[in-house]
Amino acid sequence: MTATAGNQDPEGIARALRGVVRGEVDFSAAARALMTMDASNYRRVPVGVVAPRDAEDVAAVLAVCREHGVPVVARGGGTSIAGQATGTGVVMDFTRHMNRIVDVDPDTRTALVQPGVVLDRLQEAGAPHGLRFGPDPSTHSRCTLGGMIGNNSCGSHSVAYGTTADNICSLSSVICQSNGDIRQRTLARGWQGAPDGLRPLIEGELALLRTGFPDLPRRISGYAADALLPENGVDLARFFCGTEGTLGIVTEATVRLVEAPRARALAVLAYADESAAAEAAAGLLPHGPLTVEGMAADLVREQAGLPKGGAWLFVETGGDTPAQARAHAEAIVRAAADGTTDSLIVDDPAGQRALWRIREDASGTATRMPDGTEAWPGWEDCAVPPARLGPYLRDFRGLLSQHGLRGTPYGHFGDGCIHVRIDFDLLSETGVRRFRRFSEDLAELVVAHGGSLSGEHGDGQARAELLPKMYGPELVDLFGRIKDVWDPHGLLNPGVLVRPARLDENLRFAVLPRGPVDVEFAYPHDGGDFSAAVRRCVGVAKCRTEAAPSGGVMCPSFRVTGEEAHSTRGRARLLHEMLAGEVVTDGWQSTEVRDALDLCLSCKGCRTDCPVGVDMATYKAEFLHHHYEGRRRPAAHYSMGWLPRWLRLVQHARAAGVVNTLARVRPLAALGKRLGGIASERRIPQVAPETFSAWWRRDLRRRVQVARRGGAARFGGDGPEVVLWPDTFMEHLAPQVGRAAVRVLEEAGLSVLLPPTRVFDYRPDGLSAVAGLLPSRRGRVCCGLTYVSTGQLDRARAVLRRTLDLMRPVIDSGLPVVVLEPSCAAALRTDLPELLPDEPRARRLADSVLTFAEALERFAPHWDPPRIDRPAVGQTHCHQHAVLGDAAERRLRERAGLDGELSGGCCGLAGNFGFEEGHYDVSVACAEEQLLPAVRAADDGAVVLADGFSCRTQLEQLEREGGRPGRHLAEVLAEALGITP
Repeated sequence: MTATAGNQDPEGIARALRGVVRGEVDFSAAARALMTMDASNYRRVPVGVVAPRDAEDVAAVLAVCREHGVPVVARGGGTSIAGQATGTGVVMDFTRHMNRIVDVDPDTRTALVQPGVVLDRLQEAGAPHGLRFGPDPSTHSRCTLGGMIGNNSCGSHSVAYGTTADNICSLSSVICQSNGDIRQRTLARGWQGAPDGLRPLIEGELALLRTGFPDLPRRISGYAADALLPENGVDLARFFCGTEGTLGIVTEATVRLVEAPRARALAVLAYADESAAAEAAAGLLPHGPLTVEGMAADLVREQAGLPKGGAWLFVETGGDTPAQARAHAEAIVRAAADGTTDSLIVDDPAGQRALWRIREDASGTATRMPDGTEAWPGWEDCAVPPARLGPYLRDFRGLLSQHGLRGTPYGHFGDGCIHVRIDFDLLSETGVRRFRRFSEDLAELVVAHGGSLSGEHGDGQARAELLPKMYGPELVDLFGRIKDVWDPHGLLNPGVLVRPARLDENLRFAVLPRGPVDVEFAYPHDGGDFSAAVRRCVGVAKCRTEAAPSGGVMCPSFRVTGEEAHSTRGRARLLHEMLAGEVVTDGWQSTEVRDALDLCLSCKGCRTDCPVGVDMATYKAEFLHHHYEGRRRPAAHYSMGWLPRWLRLVQHARAAGVVNTLARVRPLAALGKRLGGIASERRIPQVAPETFSAWWRRDLRRRVQVARRGGAARFGGDGPEVVLWPDTFMEHLAPQVGRAAVRVLEEAGLSVLLPPTRVFDYRPDGLSAVAGLLPSRRGRVCCGLTYVSTGQLDRARAVLRRTLDLMRPVIDSGLPVVVLEPSCAAALRTDLPELLPDEPRARRLADSVLTFAEALERFAPHWDPPRIDRPAVGQTHCHQHAVLGDAAERRLRERAGLDGELSGGCCGLAGNFGFEEGHYDVSVACAEEQLLPAVRAADDGAVVLADGFSCRTQLEQLEREGGRPGRHLAEVLAEALGITP
């Protein structure tokens, strides 16, 4: 009998578990909401979550759940694509505690690991010995060994190293016998460790087992019961791989490691289309490549670095030396020459990583068609014999067309395994019926080509219903009897693989609202639909990486806390459940969502680093707006959200000196911080005694002309005119940055303007733009950033409208606007048009925004910056990375002789975040990840670059003793020119 959580008492189960489990037991709405989905189309609500500490905890959970008749689901990174990491009972999260590498033995080339170990951590442990684990899915930075064992994962190197099952020596698993005995057993070769009844069952079906399985490298579907044949060595460990947590719970694994090539090269072969690439893939296998990966051009948003073609094969080779690896790659290029349109060999590691990221991100980028239409998994990884791949793909394309569907295949062409996301309509009854009909037809097509319904990710709920088409009723019935021997109480992952739920049940979209959600941002890439924006997160969990990718940002709070709730995916899941209203029931008033978003730094890293472009900073601002609408806000929203207003008041009162003096009096500063919701550990930044605009007006010697009263003031220079944006931080806190920028821009021959400080009206008599302007009212331009980041969107919109009024003559003239503060530039480029979508001036202003380096590159292309010839360290601003891009900055640094790569990650201050009470420790931990170590390790002569005010403030406050101040690139160039104001 299958266990069910439908009629159980959650509180009673939780009490029973807390009495016997040493790990965390969490039955809260937030914990349950975070585990409703994996990376599949499916959603099932668990009764609670347990994070076991060891095998004894696992056994205790099984005992309690057996007593209460509650299902148990084992979960690692939650990246399963077929629905097997979700369930209605108790979910066991192995990533929190059971995540250790117990031992690495270089002599036997094995490692002993716990199921929650992330694959990349195992690769790092093996690297000093020249060893690695062979299988490596594209989710290697966050998938766990336990999940890989459960799904029998493979990855891009399977043509060389095989599947996970090929690399397992033995497993320790907790299983439950029919007599109620729950114990840990070792599974290796031989019948020892098998549950009672398994051997006679298998020995009674030898003929069926010898004839019922197709012979192909990526046959993952069903139970690999043929591994228990005597001629196959009765390999219990191999058999157990791919059973998807339905037979027992793995608590340790001894895995086989392989020798890593000392050098690698990557041959990228271009073909006319993916069918041509597929036809060629099998012919490359005799050359012994490490990978033969394929993808089509539809999945590549930017073809930088790829040879010209409509599809590519990524063929990696190895050798003892770089020369050997390259020679091997050149041989493959020659062998493939007749069918390729172009080719490329890359042997430098950085170049290879950049190209591999394109392939690895396909699981995310494939979720959007080129026109922005949503696409979904479901038939993510069918596999056919490699020699049949070309004909299969042609038939597959025909089947898509027949059903009126679209999808772009990619994946492991060398093993005949294809991944694809298809533009199913899973929101309507008609679309779901088409999904079912297509699935049934595709299953028959795969079988007709001698293939497996699953070639990597397992059957789960997505394909298990159709296993009779592949194996026939007798073998599927045998799978059920095997399940009953291992799991007689039906506790383990019911509804998956054996006696499965229907493939069109439990779809995660069914609970979402069908009507539009009233929101403030326009969400232009999601048709204005907030639900669609939240649906962007498909669960591939790139945000759960434990180390920031090179140059990347996402997701700094998760890397500090390790909590799912603090990942981009976790927050998206909570927003999904908020919209569903079943688990998170308070809508916009939800404390669960509020608490998860509290540690979001609004760094916008996910906007770029997430393969599907989730923009959690925008979602957070949206949520905060609704959550506090008509209610009292946290003190920090008033103290820092209204920062532009407070600083203008200080300016008008000419009270900068008084404010700075009071901030240095500790009791008064402490009181002010407490009232303002500011972390007690923080120091209040000093207000500049003279604002940037005051300096501008005072500097008569540099003034060439002034427009009419209240108009734009123009500095000298006979080159193109640019408007310098006086952001709040530069204006009141760091005017030296603006002064330096003016000097450098002038030195490059540009004529610098400031925005008007009054709103102008056009005269009705049609005079020229300047002569026809009449002053209306005073004001200051502002990007609204602090209001947006605190969710005060009504105020942000009002500020932005006033800014557009002030900027009217600038916008009408088409002048470029140079913004020195990256976060302000990002707000103008993205938040402005998304908050005012019906205002044409908003888009025009957004399109005119340039960074300092972009302005120099575009309008002074022949200007030579001063040669500084010093190493540079620091950090690329989060918003620069995510929204603006830093290509121009890189080129400018190179021309100035500022050598070295700036670090990725986030400085941790992130505007108001690091100043808010309760955020200090996380803020510091973010800085300690990359920024501070890079600065401390730099040579004494290195230049510390930090274009963002937050980054400079974080450096100044955390590295005060003996530290070097961070400076804007404009300051560094001005100093080198000898014109520092």
